[in-house]
Amino acid sequence: MMFPWHKKAIEKLDKMIEQKLLPHALLISGVEKIGKFDFTLNLIQKLLCSDSSCNHCEICNALKNDDLLSDLDQSVSIRRSHYPNLIYCRTELNDSGSMSKDIRVDQIRAFCESLGKTADTLQIGVIFYADQMNNNAANSLLKTLEEPRENTLIILLAHNIDRLPTTILSRCQKIHINPTYDEESAKWLESQIDEGTRGDIDSMQLLESAHGVPHKALEDLNGDYFLQYQSWQNLLLEIALSPTKISETEIFTDHELDVLKCLQHLINEGIKIKTLKHDSANLYLNKVIEKASFNHLFNLLDDINRAISLSQTTVNIKLLLDNVMVVWSHITNLKKYPACLLYTSPSPRDRG
Repeated sequence: MMFPWHKKAIEKLDKMIEQKLLPHALLISGVEKIGKFDFTLNLIQKLLCSDSSCNHCEICNALKNDDLLSDLDQSVSIRRSHYPNLIYCRTELNDSGSMSKDIRVDQIRAFCESLGKTADTLQIGVIFYADQMNNNAANSLLKTLEEPRENTLIILLAHNIDRLPTTILSRCQKIHINPTYDEESAKWLESQIDEGTRGDIDSMQLLESAHGVPHKALEDLNGDYFLQYQSWQNLLLEIALSPTKISETEIFTDHELDVLKCLQHLINEGIKIKTLKHDSANLYLNKVIEKASFNHLFNLLDDINRAISLSQTTVNIKLLLDNVMVVWSHITNLKKYPACLLYTSPSPRDRG
């Protein structure tokens, strides 16, 4: 199945295939749940099926029978497809019977050895997710990437390419699937919601709450995250318009990182509508953006991005959010942006 937000990536790949420029190694990246695995399976079907992914030939039926996302109850190095020249590598049970946290070097060695054999037809190896390889595993893969065999395609999937060595990155053609906020994706999302509840859900707002990841939006809808997100967003806008509301931020407790990401999205959306000079469907966001300075919005967005990065360290994330909230609560009448909001060494820039 092709998802609307995959269109640009598919067009890029189709052009490579049409011009016979498909590389020996592809790196398909994107945040979790953006559909990288489905995208990869569609690509494999397109390459192997002689009738444009017909879904009923011997090859298509073989690919359908691969159950690759389910955990096995025994230790294996790689998994073989029902199609003979296709193999997969992922985290698996180790010999002690527990699930590995990373892809091990012995798995990559078995993967490379299998691809090293001569094949009359295209052979494909898929690693998901390559950013789970440990250092030894990544180094073991490198030689195969440096000296690819003819008629072989290696596909690496990754949530975060920053976790991959530059030596791996430099030997792959990159395809990135971006988060989506367009109408077509929102309509797809709406079509996946039970008809009885569609009328009560704003699919675009649901998509925004999931940071542009439709499959995550559907998961959030099954729990209470969407309602939480709406309450955070509403309070953030109230705080910007009425600073005394900052006393009501107890609902942010234990959700500081999600709230930072919620505010990050609000400001990104605000900058966009301010730049394009059109109104948002959110009337309160329009009021905030109308009064806020462009420079202050960009400076605060920069600090929020840094705060999100710092949240991966031992820094006190509650303190980060509190500092951001102080500035956000005055964003509509701020005269001068604070010089050192996050109490870390700031990059040189204009804070005016």
